[in-house]
Amino acid sequence: MAERLYLDHAATTPMLPVAIAAMADGMAHWANPSSPHAEGRAARAALEEARGRIASAYGWPGEVILTSGASEALAIALGRSVADRWIISAVEHDAVIRAAPDAAIVAVDANGLIDLVSLREALAIAGGSVVALQWANSETGVRQPIATLAEIVHGAGGLLLVDAAQMPAPADSAVIEHADFIAVSAHKRGGPPGIGALLVRDVATLLPTGGQERGYRAGTENLPAALGFAAALGEPESVERLAPLRAKLDDAIGRSGGIVVADGQPRHPAIGSYRLPGLPAATQLIRFDMAGIAVSAGSACSSGSMKPSHVLGAMGWSVEASREVVRVSFGRTTNMADIDRFIAEWRTVSRSARAFAA
Repeated sequence: MAERLYLDHAATTPMLPVAIAAMADGMAHWANPSSPHAEGRAARAALEEARGRIASAYGWPGEVILTSGASEALAIALGRSVADRWIISAVEHDAVIRAAPDAAIVAVDANGLIDLVSLREALAIAGGSVVALQWANSETGVRQPIATLAEIVHGAGGLLLVDAAQMPAPADSAVIEHADFIAVSAHKRGGPPGIGALLVRDVATLLPTGGQERGYRAGTENLPAALGFAAALGEPESVERLAPLRAKLDDAIGRSGGIVVADGQPRHPAIGSYRLPGLPAATQLIRFDMAGIAVSAGSACSSGSMKPSHVLGAMGWSVEASREVVRVSFGRTTNMADIDRFIAEWRTVSRSARAFAA
């Protein structure tokens, strides 16, 4: 029996051995980093060393606030930034939508790219704004032109929050150069779950509430996870090597009767979404899982409910069509043989769908 093939790295990716080892070592530093005694000071020193390594890995010149993950980082930036109102795009992650329930919504075009006219109109309303925009969509992989968007946001006096949960390290230079806040996640970079960070350019743009993390987050610091996060970021990661793999998958699915979401648009090299007309995604997931292949339908936070994708809906897809889309995402270990195996299974599933329709 063939080994299982994991192609859901955008949801989470396996922890790297160096991250596991770093966490295990961190367990020995059992003292509270906020305690004043020698044990606490030693733990604090280790925590600050990890914080520095995280900042260095991303090339970030500002503050690093450790959080429980990208979702909390987004919530902190949206809830405590010195702004009068929120603006988000129609394709943002559910975590952004929950954190900014009264936000003005910016439209996207059929390819999932921010509509610049819609963004300018939203920013034209009086009052300072924090604008939350993603680096790459977790469902479709569509990349936003951060430098262009930042120019518009800053030109209107706004602050730019970039959801960069899918961004590798070293980071996209446009994000590092232009963002005011960046939300990042460890478990999508080979680190442990339960930790992430909010990168803040100027702490004066964020209101403190007391507690740990320079007063911006309450709770005992998770030293082992911070060490695991820093260790994972220290391992070289090149997602660009995955571009030929996704290009081959795109081509094969298009030739086999499938539809590539946002085909030809700037996308994350490791993320692709595909529609198999006539077969619900739920059925596809079962078929692939039975064949030993793990993929998903949309982001991990919503795929379990199998609700229609608000991302595809914003791009103009019908509910019926969006329910036939699955996401395939690659990681450090994915190779061309894995792509060939998925393509073969896709064609098998596609043939059975056509036979059933006939």
